[in-house]
Amino acid sequence: MPLTGQLFIGRERVATSQTFRAANPTTASLIDPPFSSAGAAEVERACQLASEAFDQYRALDNETRAKFLETIGDRIMALGDELLERANAESGLPLARLTGERGRTVGQLRLFADELRKGGWQGVRIDPAMPDRKPLPRADLRQRKVPLGPVVVFGASNFPLAFSVAGGDTASALAAGCPVIVKGHSAHPGTSELVAQAISEAVAQCGLHPGVFSLLNGDKRDLGAGLVADPRIKAVGFTGSRGGGVALMKIAAARKEPIPVYAEMSSVNPVLLLPGALAARAEALGKEFVGSLTMGSGQFCTNPGLVFALEGPHVDTFIQSAAAALGGAAPQVMLTAGIYDAFQKGVDRLATNKSVKTIARGADTQGANCGRGALFSVPAGALTHEIAEEVFGASSVIVRCANEAELVDALEKLEGQLTATLHVTEQDYPIAQKLLPTLERKVGRILANGWPTGVEVSHAMVHGGPYPATSDSRTTSVGTLAIERFLRPVCYQDLPDALLPPALKRDAQSATPHRFDGVYRS
Repeated sequence: MPLTGQLFIGRERVATSQTFRAANPTTASLIDPPFSSAGAAEVERACQLASEAFDQYRALDNETRAKFLETIGDRIMALGDELLERANAESGLPLARLTGERGRTVGQLRLFADELRKGGWQGVRIDPAMPDRKPLPRADLRQRKVPLGPVVVFGASNFPLAFSVAGGDTASALAAGCPVIVKGHSAHPGTSELVAQAISEAVAQCGLHPGVFSLLNGDKRDLGAGLVADPRIKAVGFTGSRGGGVALMKIAAARKEPIPVYAEMSSVNPVLLLPGALAARAEALGKEFVGSLTMGSGQFCTNPGLVFALEGPHVDTFIQSAAAALGGAAPQVMLTAGIYDAFQKGVDRLATNKSVKTIARGADTQGANCGRGALFSVPAGALTHEIAEEVFGASSVIVRCANEAELVDALEKLEGQLTATLHVTEQDYPIAQKLLPTLERKVGRILANGWPTGVEVSHAMVHGGPYPATSDSRTTSVGTLAIERFLRPVCYQDLPDALLPPALKRDAQSATPHRFDGVYRS
């Protein structure tokens, strides 16, 4: 499909006079065609259209919305290799990785379709009337969750498919019954246009209001700020830097009607190497760690940026193994020149810190925007916020702890994280039990004997955590629980059956999972 560089405002294709182009990070060259930049007029039109679509879209039955999500997935697959090749040109990510990411994108759309059909996401609770209760009767009370309203989703730089135009935020918002306006990431506008075309075709095929979906591209911050500030927008989904997320949170909080910003921002994902695990397989752990660290040039939000190790005879074996593995790791191209420059500055900041020791660097390279992996170490007593700050890319710091007390103290000083990983054997269980309460306060997902890179899209997954990992630790951006970000509860008291929504009608109780007078039924 020839790329036009146009915006999608509903099903209308719109061109503007202000344009920008994507850059190939591998060659550092610009890619055609030029893409239109949305301005205030396009924001106004898209937000108005989404507002007009909301009541009609949220009133659709679960099966219709489920089929819509599945149709989007089918349309994305129908794009074939063209989508993967454009994403490769704009991101530098290998085709094999992008093929897997496309599968994840389509898989999560289908997962939310299945969730819609099951109905439990509606949160139905029924407390039947008790007219004879003493001293006062109880009214008939029925509760369900309803969608918030139009949602703005910001495409992510590091996942041009799975966290972008049709990614998890869009899938969960559409599943909840919310129209979506995507602010496409400026690094991959061609990829965004192809996926937007698939969604637009699905909207038409399913006979939906055109305002259910729009895509606005642009390379200026004013576009995102204008979308978040618009009074018709009721929630925001964001994956990106802490600075970007915090800026959007401030705009949303300053509105006449503040709205939630679900931002996933910053995490160093501590890995804890306990003595029994080190004694059993220190050398293997060093190699596995570098494999996780350098995967995708370290451009994952779950990249292991801190490693805590209790001093002992096997710590040096781990470090030597990791240093050798990193020294032989060929640098990979990073997503954009800006991300590469930020990585270089972060590595230089650590390398010039007097408390930090440089252990190893990845192999040298002459390629454009290729980030050489970096591994450092620091005594636990010298660990500071600056040293523990995220460096987005294949950079990690090993924190050497003299004893258990130093380890506990260092963990307490950490900010909120997406993940924490324990490498343990049975002999480490007593220490691990002591650490778990701290980890539960600090992170959203705790792993044992694995590595944090890679997030399963499932019902039980939590991809979230205390600030600054995310802006709201009560939520997740991955898995079916993500739908709850875009819903709110409404209670109906003594409404006649004819006025109740379908899930709350008396004859619907056996068909929808619900809580009846405090007892769960399915």
